[in-house]
Amino acid sequence: MVTSNKSTILGVAFLALFFLQYFLQLEWNWLLENQQDEMYKRWSGLAIALLITCQWLLTVTRVINKWRPYSIKMATMHKWLGALSPVFFYAHSMHLGYGYLLLLSYVFLSNALLGYINLDVIKNNSDWLFKGWMIAHVAFSIIVSILMFFHIGAVFYYK
Repeated sequence: MVTSNKSTILGVAFLALFFLQYFLQLEWNWLLENQQDEMYKRWSGLAIALLITCQWLLTVTRVINKWRPYSIKMATMHKWLGALSPVFFYAHSMHLGYGYLLLLSYVFLSNALLGYINLDVIKNNSDWLFKGWMIAHVAFSIIVSILMFFHIGAVFYYK
């Protein structure tokens, strides 16, 4: 089976563009103004929350025997959604934040990078490498999900 790494290339490009704009402090004023609007923040946050939720569907298709035949298609969708994740993040916030938001940003973007550098890209069949990579990717995903729920709770509690 020939694997395509187009989603990896796209994801790395989007991640690099995010950090390029971040470090060079390039900002689109119209987007920055939208990101200050409460309704925009909520809708763009919902989009990221749905993206994260959809990413967990790969796990569901792998765990539930009845849905296992869909796991290959779901893995492809998982990779493409992961490739687009820096765009969703950028649409929600051009900045990394402070405190737990900085942690959430670091873990979210690090997990995206870890996802791009998957074993199809590395081309290594080592069992220990696969298990280590999978443990790290899932652990980061769990941390992102926990921090996401904390963030949603904090936003609605204080507004």
